Amino acid sequence: MDITEQILQNRDTKALPHLEQYAPVWLVDQKIFPDDEAVQFNVIFQHHLYGWVNRRYRYDSFNDVLYHKGQNLATEDEVYALQQQEPWIVADVADIPNAYGG
Repeated sequence: MDITEQILQNRDTKALPHLEQYAPVWLVDQKIFPDDEAVQFNVIFQHHLYGWVNRRYRYDSFNDVLYHKGQNLATEDEVYALQQQEPWIVADVADIPNAYGG
């Protein structure tokens, strides 16, 4: 397994349990930094307080730490286009009112 695959596998192990509370979640962008053993990625999901958000994370594979790097509101056009695709994290039922507030 090469370093890129290892970074992404480690990211998924760390990030998926955190992001499942927001499902469905779409992975919209990711940039891998092999020299830093890190990946920066953006996800879009519906937050129960803020509506549709585009949230950025950075995962440090060497230290096994997931950093929240901020968020912006997603546009209606972004959300509509995403909903035509299969999400990265699928939800059987969206449970937005009971989602974690973080």
